[in-house]
Amino acid sequence: MLFRPQLPEAPQLPASPGTPVGRASVVTQHHAPPPAAPAPRRSLPNVSTGAIGLVLLGGVVLTALLTAVAVSAISVAVAAVVLRSLLNSQHRR
Repeated sequence: MLFRPQLPEAPQLPASPGTPVGRASVVTQHHAPPPAAPAPRRSLPNVSTGAIGLVLLGGVVLTALLTAVAVSAISVAVAAVVLRSLLNSQHRR
């Protein structure tokens, strides 16, 4: 019943034009229950373009820093391997 609302019945017209005026016809109308109010929608927070730009800029900066740290670590590792091989070859002579 909740998902199938019933429409009200059409009003009944007098049967013929010769119906006496003094006689009142009883018309029964069935009213459908008022529709339930829709559930309130949760509004999403407004995000400005400045906030989105700030997040993107922060991501770019953090990515650049991570790349710089990785390149530095690789260069230090290569330098350590080269120094180690130079020191080991010097001890063998």
